[in-house]
Amino acid sequence: MDRRSLIIGYLLVAAGSALFSSKAIFIKLAYEERFDALLILAWRMVFALPVFVVVGLFELARRKREGRPMPDGKSVLGAIGIGLIGYYLAMVLDFAGLLYVTAQLERLALFTYPIFLIFIGAAFFGMRLTSAGVIAAVVSYLGLAFVFVSDLRMEGSNVTRGTLLVLGSAVAFAVYQLVAKRYIGRMGSTLFTSVALSAAAITTLAHVFIARGGLDTSMSTNYFMLAAATGLLATVVPSFFVNAGMGRIGAASTAMISNVSPLLTIYFAVTILGEEFTLPHALGTVLVVGGVGYHTWSEFKKRAPEEV
Repeated sequence: MDRRSLIIGYLLVAAGSALFSSKAIFIKLAYEERFDALLILAWRMVFALPVFVVVGLFELARRKREGRPMPDGKSVLGAIGIGLIGYYLAMVLDFAGLLYVTAQLERLALFTYPIFLIFIGAAFFGMRLTSAGVIAAVVSYLGLAFVFVSDLRMEGSNVTRGTLLVLGSAVAFAVYQLVAKRYIGRMGSTLFTSVALSAAAITTLAHVFIARGGLDTSMSTNYFMLAAATGLLATVVPSFFVNAGMGRIGAASTAMISNVSPLLTIYFAVTILGEEFTLPHALGTVLVVGGVGYHTWSEFKKRAPEEV
């Protein structure tokens, strides 16, 4: 692959990671107007759903035009099912957790999903548990404990509830990562992502209509702008950026670059939201990012030569 294409790939992944890191900031700003996790999640999906439907239909039309095989029903149902776990369930838990914890703690807790992945993979999917994985787990969760204890002292007992909800989201996303690969291989990443996220969006909206009887439209223009930013700038655009970049530089390099995401979230949380950044936050961040980074680097060394 030529140097220019590699540079474009790195830039796309970096930009996608930066946009992903803005999600918690937009949500926290929306909570200042309406303290309702389900509402902002529903409006996020309102803005994101049309894009994923159009992209999915475009991909199907292109396959038909090129004479390529269409996805079988079993694969589509599998993509829908795993999409409900990795996106709908994970998003509901994550957005609910953000009601109780800072954007910094949320991002660090969510960032530990690779640790859940290696242990769940070893327990149920026949993956080998390595010493690097165990070391990464110990270091990462020690760091998360520093931030958790610090926030618990400042914010109170709700921090425990919020942290557990976000960790539940991380578990759901880890399961998604483990199962999704087989369906991506059958359907292709673009079509799989469109189907999985469309299913999650439709389920989210159905959840709101069943639970609330409709979608509240009484919010301010600022709220709708934040919802649109959450759905488009922090969901749709980075999804395609990261996928496009990964196609150029590979999964291992993508994971390495994505390690900057928590740092960006913390920077935005401090500068935009005015959250405190204390010594325990700094130490915890170093340990969490360092632990996950160490695991990612170990995987990078094993996989990078194969990708090249």
